[in-house]
Amino acid sequence: MDIKEMKRLTGVMALVFLLGVAFALPSAAQTAATKKTATPTNLGERKAELNLKAARESPSQLRHFLLGIPKGADLHYHLGGGVYAESFLRAGAEDGLCVNVKEAAFVICPAGKAEDAKGEKDKADGAACEERWYTHEIVPARAAFCDQRVYDALVDSFSMRGFVPYAGVTAHDHFFDTFAKFSGTKMSHEAEWVDEVATRAAGQNEQYMELMETPDFVVAEGIAKGVGWKDDFAEMRKEFLEHDLAQNVKSAVEEYRKAEQKRREMEHCGQAGAAPACNVDTRFIFQVLRGYPKEVVFAETLLGFETAKAAPEQIVGINFVMPEDGYVSMRDYELHMKIVKFMHELYPTVHITLHAGELAYGLVPPERLCCHVRQAVEAGAERIGHGVDVMYEDHPHQLMKEMAAKHVMVEINLTSNDVILGVRGKEHPLPLYRQFGVPVALSTDDEGVSRIDLTNEYVRAVQTYGFTYADLKKMARTSLEHAFLPGKSLWAGGDVFTRAVSECRTDTVGNEKPSKGCAAFLKTSEKALQQWELERRFRKFEADL
Repeated sequence: MDIKEMKRLTGVMALVFLLGVAFALPSAAQTAATKKTATPTNLGERKAELNLKAARESPSQLRHFLLGIPKGADLHYHLGGGVYAESFLRAGAEDGLCVNVKEAAFVICPAGKAEDAKGEKDKADGAACEERWYTHEIVPARAAFCDQRVYDALVDSFSMRGFVPYAGVTAHDHFFDTFAKFSGTKMSHEAEWVDEVATRAAGQNEQYMELMETPDFVVAEGIAKGVGWKDDFAEMRKEFLEHDLAQNVKSAVEEYRKAEQKRREMEHCGQAGAAPACNVDTRFIFQVLRGYPKEVVFAETLLGFETAKAAPEQIVGINFVMPEDGYVSMRDYELHMKIVKFMHELYPTVHITLHAGELAYGLVPPERLCCHVRQAVEAGAERIGHGVDVMYEDHPHQLMKEMAAKHVMVEINLTSNDVILGVRGKEHPLPLYRQFGVPVALSTDDEGVSRIDLTNEYVRAVQTYGFTYADLKKMARTSLEHAFLPGKSLWAGGDVFTRAVSECRTDTVGNEKPSKGCAAFLKTSEKALQQWELERRFRKFEADL
C-alpha cells in the first residue's frame, strides 16, 4: 500500500469515527437544555447560588443550607427500609419478640422465653436489668434497653451503621440481610412508620412521598399455588380472578387505607396543633416480590394492578423489588417484563416504575448487564429505579436518547448505589443521564438502613458533581413532574420548567393568590397544585436568604 492510499484510508477512518461520535452524543438541543438549567434566572436564584458557593467550604454548613431547600418529592422510598433501627427495637419490645443474640435478629420467642418478653420497653429495668443478657443465646427484645451491647449489636445488624466488609460478607449482602433481621413486628405499626418517615421529610422541606410497600398477599399466593403456571397469561389471569382474587384486593386496599388514616390521626391532621408531617402528602406504590416462583409473581402483579385500579388515589403505581442480581430475579427478568407489559395493556391507567439496572460490573456475568433498563422501558416503565448499569446496555447512547424523548425519569440513589454496588463518583451514570437530557431526581431508597436522609443525597450530589442551585432546583421540579399524582402538569412543556400552562401563564408561579382562571385549573389537578406549592416554597426560601 503506497503513502497516498494510506492517507486516503486514514481520512475515511477518521470520518467514520467522527460520525460515530456525533450519533452517540446527545443532540445540541439536549446539551443546550442541560446547560441552560445551570444558570440562575432571577435575583433569588443568584442569592441562593452565592449562599451555596459559600457553604461548599464547610460540609456541616453545606448540609445546613441544603436542609432548607425545597425538595419536592422522594419517589424511590421503601417504607420498611426507611424506618430507623431504633424504631424497630421499640416495636419489637412492645410486640413481645425475642432476639437471637448471635444472629442479632428478631425471632419468635420459644415457649420458655415468651413470658419474659412481655411488657413495654420502659419496664425493662430493675431486676430485669441486673442480668447481663448479652451472654444468652435468646433474650427478650426489651433486653436491648438494659444491655448496651445488645442494643448496639441490633442497631448495627439492622442497618449499615459502622459496617466493614469481611470474609464472605459484602456490603451488598449485609444490606439485604437487614430486612429479614428486623422483620416480625406487627402490622399495626405501619401507621407509625408512615408517621416517622413523613415527619423526617417535613423537617427537610419535602412535600410528597411515594412509599413502596407490599401488602399481605397470602390469598393471591394460595390461588397461585392452586392454579399453577400457564404460558397463556390471559387464561391464567381469568382463572385467578375466578378464584376470588377480589378478596385480596379488598384487604390490600383496606391495609393501605388504614395505615394512612391512622397516621393522620396520630399527627392530628386537620385540627389545631396539627403536626408538620401533615403537610407531607404520602401515597403508596404496590411492591411485587420478584424473587418468588413465577406463578406467585404473576399473582402479585395482577393483585398490584387490580389494587391500584381499585384505589388510584391511594395506590398510585406498582414496582418490582428484591435484589435484581438474585438467581430468580435474573433468571425470570425477561418473563417478568412480559408480565408487566401484558398487565400494562389491560390496565393502562396504572402507573409503572421499575427497579432496573441496579447492577454493577462483577456482580453478575458481563453479558447479563445488557438489557434490564431497555426491557423495563419497553414494558411500559414511566420511571426507572437506579439505572446504574446503563452504559453496559446494548447501544446505551441510543437508549438514553429514547428515555429522554419518552420522558422516562431515573430515580437516582447515590448513597445506596455506593453502599450496595460500590458505584460512586465518576463511575455513576448520573452526569451522563443529564448530558443526554434524561430527567433525573434524587431519592433515598432505604434511608433507615443506610442511616441517611434526602438532604444527605443533596449534599452528596453537590460535593461529588458540583451541582449548582439551579441544578438542584430543576431536580426538585423534576420529582413532582414525574410523581404519580392525578391531573395535568403545571408546566406547558415536558421537563421544561420555564412556561406554565395557558391557564396560569400570566401568573407568577407560586404566588400566594393565583388568578381566578389559574386557581380554577389548580383545583382540577393534584399534580399542578403540588407543583404550585413547590414554587411557593422556592419563592419563600429565596426571599428569606
